Amino acid sequence: MRFEVGQTVVRRYRRGPWRTWAQPMRVLRDDDAGLLLWAPEGGEFARLIDVDGKTTHDISPDRMRDPKLKLHTWRGNNVLILMPPGAGYSVWWFFQGGVFTGWYVNLEKPYERQADGVETTDLVLDIVATPDRRWEWKDTDEFAEFIGHPLYFDSAGAAEIQAEADRLTKLIDSGAFPFDDTHTGFRPDPGWPLPRFEPGALDR
Repeated sequence: MRFEVGQTVVRRYRRGPWRTWAQPMRVLRDDDAGLLLWAPEGGEFARLIDVDGKTTHDISPDRMRDPKLKLHTWRGNNVLILMPPGAGYSVWWFFQGGVFTGWYVNLEKPYERQADGVETTDLVLDIVATPDRRWEWKDTDEFAEFIGHPLYFDSAGAAEIQAEADRLTKLIDSGAFPFDDTHTGFRPDPGWPLPRFEPGALDR
């Protein structure tokens, strides 16, 4: 079942039994090309954090002390996210003040649909690219650190993730879709409300 255009859905990450991230987003499109979502600055999101203030960027969830999803406000940019069906990644377009500022490629497992949104698992390795397609790796140390961890990936899995990331960098270099002009001039309707969690959404 596909989502309705204009509907608010929750995009979630999971790591083993833990939900590590949740963010309500507006559906702009849901078709064979993928699920296209919008999250403006000022909207809500939640991330897993423990009593010491550590997140999954600092430590694996199994080593956290009493981790809980904590509500935050999305700051710094507006983001358009494309999740192609069956893909091991999502592509993000960042905007500030209505100006496109670059792409972010998040390596992740193909998403699974839920009644109120989608869920995936972050694969740690990321790519950041400027509007003129100069790109660099992100979180490479973290990626290497988690190879062999039972909640993450083994050496073979890491090699597959890296191979997919290498394929995507070639698309960036060539300016092929989705790293062409697609969506770079996107402008949201100023009347759209900020996406927020429905009551109980963080508990589901």
